[in-house]
Amino acid sequence: MRFFSSLKIAIIIFSFLLKATPIIAQLQEENFTIESYYKVKWGYANEFIDLWKKNHLPLLKKAREKGDIVTIIAEKPMMHSSEDSRWDFKVAVTYKNSSLGLSHGLTDAYKKQLYPDLDRLAKDEQHRFELLLAHWDVMTEKVDLSK
Repeated sequence: MRFFSSLKIAIIIFSFLLKATPIIAQLQEENFTIESYYKVKWGYANEFIDLWKKNHLPLLKKAREKGDIVTIIAEKPMMHSSEDSRWDFKVAVTYKNSSLGLSHGLTDAYKKQLYPDLDRLAKDEQHRFELLLAHWDVMTEKVDLSK
């Protein structure tokens, strides 16, 4: 009796995986966007953005040149909002696929090439993160509005 219960469970799991495999493959082939939001200490947003442009943007541009990144869009709010919903800087990066978007070391190979003084880069990045109050990433997907 136990064998048949285990067999039923195995069949259910196997059929789920068969149905999910095309979805997973489709996700890996489609563009994949991550929006990163940054909330910075009051009065330091411009300094944070300047450091981001100096230290992080060139790495993303290298990945874009290679074809791993499709677009990089940066925005900041034109007006203020309440403290609980405030963000100071947003970057939307669209990757060629989800595997690249979720790869933590995508730009590591470019650091030595772009920044001969890695100690200076580390100090600048430490300072940039000292300016942060909060940071969050949102993975987004397109919504088909034609149906």
